[in-house]
Order: sequence, then C-alpha cells, then structure tokens
Amino acid sequence: MDTQPNNVENDGFINKFLKLESAGGISLIAAAFLAIIFANTGLNHFYELLLSTPVVVQVGALGIAKPLLLWINDGLMAVFFFLVGLELKRELIEGELSDKRNIILPGVGAIGGMIAPALIYMYFNYGDPVATAGWAIPAATDIAFALGVLALLGSRVPISIKIFLTSLAIFDDIGAIIIIAIFYTSKISLTALIVVGLCIPVLHFLNRRDVLSKAPYIVVGIIMWIATLKSGVHATLAGVVLAMFIPIKSPRNPSVSMLKTMEHRLHTVVAFVILPIFAFANAGINFSNMGSEQVFHNVTLGIAFGLFFGKQIGIFGLCWIFLKLKLVTLPKGMTIPSLYGTAALCGIGFTMSLFIGSLAFESAGDVAFDERLGIIIGSLLSGFVGFICLRFVLKPNPEAQKV
Repeated sequence: MDTQPNNVENDGFINKFLKLESAGGISLIAAAFLAIIFANTGLNHFYELLLSTPVVVQVGALGIAKPLLLWINDGLMAVFFFLVGLELKRELIEGELSDKRNIILPGVGAIGGMIAPALIYMYFNYGDPVATAGWAIPAATDIAFALGVLALLGSRVPISIKIFLTSLAIFDDIGAIIIIAIFYTSKISLTALIVVGLCIPVLHFLNRRDVLSKAPYIVVGIIMWIATLKSGVHATLAGVVLAMFIPIKSPRNPSVSMLKTMEHRLHTVVAFVILPIFAFANAGINFSNMGSEQVFHNVTLGIAFGLFFGKQIGIFGLCWIFLKLKLVTLPKGMTIPSLYGTAALCGIGFTMSLFIGSLAFESAGDVAFDERLGIIIGSLLSGFVGFICLRFVLKPNPEAQKV
C-alpha cells in the first residue's frame, strides 16, 4: 500500500515550506523586508551597531579583522559561490549544459542580458568616475527570486522554460564571476596569490587520487580563501575554484558522488540561512532622509532601467535575432511571448546586484545615492511584469494537475 499521501499530509508546516520551489525567494523577501523595518524604525541604531561589530580571528601573527557586514559578504557569500561552482560543474558534466543544443539559446540570452543593462547604466552615468564603477550591478540575475516567481505559476510552466531560465542564470553567474575577478579587485598581493596558486595543485592531487573525505578539501579551501582575501582578489572566488576540484564521480565507487552530496546538503543552508542573512545585512535602506534627488539620481535610474528594460531588450532582443536568422530554435513548449516573459523575470537582480553593488561602492564614502533603491525598484518591476506576462500567455496544464 502506498503511504506517500499520508506522509505528505502529516508533514509539518516547516517541512512543507522548505519543499516549495518559491520558498527561497519568499525567505529572501522576508529578510529584505525585515532589514527595511530595522533601518526605518527605532531599531536602526541596533541594526547599524550589529553590522559594524568588529569580528577578529587571529592565529599567531596571522589575523583577520573585519566588521560583521564584511564577514557576511566575504565569508558567508564564499559558501554561496562554492554552491554555484558545484551546480555549474554538475550542469556542464551531466546536466542540461552537457548537451550543446541546450547551451546556445540561453548563452545568447545571457550575453545580451549582461551587455544591454550595462550600456543603459553607462548612458545615465557616463562621465561620473564614482558612479561608473556600478556598471555591472544591473547585469546580474537572482536565480532564487526568478525561479520563485516562476514557481508561483504552478503546473502551467513547461519544463523547457525552467531549463532555459536556469541555464541562462548559470551563464549569468559565470559572467558575474569573471566581472568580479577582473574589475572588482583591490591592490594585488603577489605573496598571497602564490599561496592561492600552491593550493590549486594540492586540490588537483586530491581529486586525481579520488580522495572522498571532505576534510582535506575543506582545510585547503579555507587556506585558499584566507590567501585570496589577503591577495586583493575578492575572496568569494575561492569558493568557485574549490568547487571545480570536488569529485563528481568516484572510479572506485561509481554510486558515490561527493559533489552531489555536498550540493544537496548545502542547498538548504544557502537558500534559507546564508542568502537571507546576506539580504538582511545589505537591504536595510533608510528612507527617512531620502528625497526625489535620491530616487531620480542617475545611479538609481541606471540600475532600475538597466534591470527592467536592459534585461528585456538584451535577452529577448538577441534571442529573437538569432531565432530570425535560424541560428537557434525555441525549446519545445516555449513560445515567443513566453520567451519575453522569461526575459522580464531575469530583471530580478536582487542578491547578485546587491553583492556587486557592495563591491562597486565599498570605498566610495558618502555619496548622494543608494544603489540598493535602484536594485529594489528594478527587481520589483521586473518580477511583476514577468509574472503577469507569463500568467497571461501560459495556459493551464490539466495533465500536470492530475499528477
């Protein structure tokens, strides 16, 4: 007798929530909303005090002293990028991206979705040396939010749209990683980079020897993260490099996949702990002294227009051109209108945009703008338009509802 329905019925509320596709996005929204409440009430003093709390870790002469906010952005987000690296490696080897036919259309969309928003931002901010540092902010897509909104449409969403959106977001993440590595690094320390370079052959050796214990990888990964942090290259990139050396298959035991096990266990932690903490720490906009000059500042407009219009123009426009030239074909179940709706959803740039914004303006000092306002406006508009468009063009799937 099949007891699965009863098990599902008796599942607690928390377990049911964690299984929702939209749960990650809901958690991010809740954390961001809580941050805004803290920043705009009598709790603001405690909010700022918490994030500026100095945290020091020292072993002998080696010490790292940073405020809590930077431990979150440099430390916890390295775990997030580690998970991104694991997902990327799995997709390239075994997943949808292992088939070249599934790469071209989302790859084209990702290129357009990074170039057009950046150009729109630069149109608004060209000539301002401080503001131009934020050109990459609207080029990012928040896959957790975008898939969360998509999940709200339920069974009417064909699997081809989910694959397209996920694949595009992966290419988008690759672009963000390259941008951070090249454009958002401070003064380079050659000694620290040498240490990073020495860690890589050690990780390669562990991988080639089929070492399936997590401890050696974690130890080398921590050393590499510290060295990357000290090198001037952003420390989160150490997470991506480490992920590339985690074994996806074991020659001795093919049924064991260290990569998939780690990916599965990290997913919940990242979605419901790390990203909400990041959102809470970075989304606390204080509106008390905000006037029209902040709302209509070129940085705010550049980000909002870049996310909302740039993503739609770049992704849909470039994909449409390639389709018209018959260089690519639409996946089964996807139409031109649903492609447009999906492109609009990609304008939700929340997490990655906030992260890049924190890098772009971390040393700018007092400025007459708050980049987070543009991110929130652009992301909200994109999510709303994308949802309404897909809700209108996608028809209910009775067969899926019966399952």
